[in-house]
Amino acid sequence: MKKVVVGLSGGVDSSVAAYLLKTQGYEVIGLFMKNWHDDSVTISQECPWLEDSNDALIVAEKLGIPFQTVDLSVEYKDRIVDYMFREYEMGRTPNPDVLCNREIKFDVFLKIALQLGADYVATGHYARKDVLISADGKETYRLLSGLDSNKDQSYFLCQLSQEQLSRTLFPIGELTKPEVRRIAAEQDLITAEKRDSQGLSFIGKVRLPEFLQQQLKPKAGVIVEVPSDAQQYQNINPVFENKEAELAYHSGKPNYSPQDGKVVGEHQGAHYFTIGQRKGLDVGGTPEPLFVIN
Repeated sequence: MKKVVVGLSGGVDSSVAAYLLKTQGYEVIGLFMKNWHDDSVTISQECPWLEDSNDALIVAEKLGIPFQTVDLSVEYKDRIVDYMFREYEMGRTPNPDVLCNREIKFDVFLKIALQLGADYVATGHYARKDVLISADGKETYRLLSGLDSNKDQSYFLCQLSQEQLSRTLFPIGELTKPEVRRIAAEQDLITAEKRDSQGLSFIGKVRLPEFLQQQLKPKAGVIVEVPSDAQQYQNINPVFENKEAELAYHSGKPNYSPQDGKVVGEHQGAHYFTIGQRKGLDVGGTPEPLFVIN
């Protein structure tokens, strides 16, 4: 009998994933990952991790499978949170969920599962995989989108390696969200009607300013509004010698200076904003929406 460790998050998707694997004859173990200890920057009403872990335990007891909680907060801080700080400091928008899948759920968590004697790990992702076998017998795993296009999560798994994919199962990849909830209700699982989680993977919603201020010091500056008719936006169509020169011209970034516009406010640090950000700028009364530019 093959052994599978399921990442039970306390949500309906991972609950049904564990149920399906058990009905398919696997030996199933449920593990809840605790990745964060600092509740001061989380919106507790949106991410009650203690409630989530309790729900995961109740589901495991209902299914009759062993259950453990593993504390991965050190690894999460080193691999995910520090990465987020670096990206925000450089004015870029991080994607912690993609990195969390590669570095935590399918690396640290996978290694724990293997230590428990597991053959596979499984999650409640809406994704699928298949395998291509070449003439010489080499196996190549392909990550596929989930059947439910409204819930497909294959993008968040795009950085998984061949080794990681070979050890991974996606039990609900062939189901739609309504089907998952129906199965959970039929099995009387406590998570059947539970709302989907929001925010950072296994942390939830955070108060971003307070979160960033843990490490990034304020540095006051001015907010300059560059008008839409600025010189940088004039539609100039020069003659190009070749296509390469044309592409280089159109892909170039405009250069800006504070003199290109008017001061409309102040900020406490450019690193608290991301390129393309529209909301939370504390600038109002403009006829058109404003965006952060590079």
